[in-house]
Amino acid sequence: MKLMVFILNRTERLEMLLEGFSNAGVGGATIIDSAGLAQTLNSLDSSLLTSTVRELLGSSGSDGNKTILSAIRDDQLETVRKVIYAAVGDLSLPNTGILFTLPIDFAEGLPIPNQPKENK
Repeated sequence: MKLMVFILNRTERLEMLLEGFSNAGVGGATIIDSAGLAQTLNSLDSSLLTSTVRELLGSSGSDGNKTILSAIRDDQLETVRKVIYAAVGDLSLPNTGILFTLPIDFAEGLPIPNQPKENK
């Protein structure tokens, strides 16, 4: 299993993304309101960032983003990537999103199909 973490900058695509996940068999997800460093400093009108640095960090002036967490099977990663690309576009483009996974060594309470059950 993997913990999929997707930071969605194009929040207007959230519904399409979640429908794609559901259709692809992703069993569930947690969606958290979030904001990046440049967004937060920009909203604070911090003098720490000059306009040049703001441009380098890619601050789009948006109000925030969504961080989506989901426990997925290892074999679902490519499907999840296809869903993300279909919903938001190429992640190498600015202000689309960031995707990464982390291994899950232990989990309880997750209805993940095709996972062996451990005897107690």
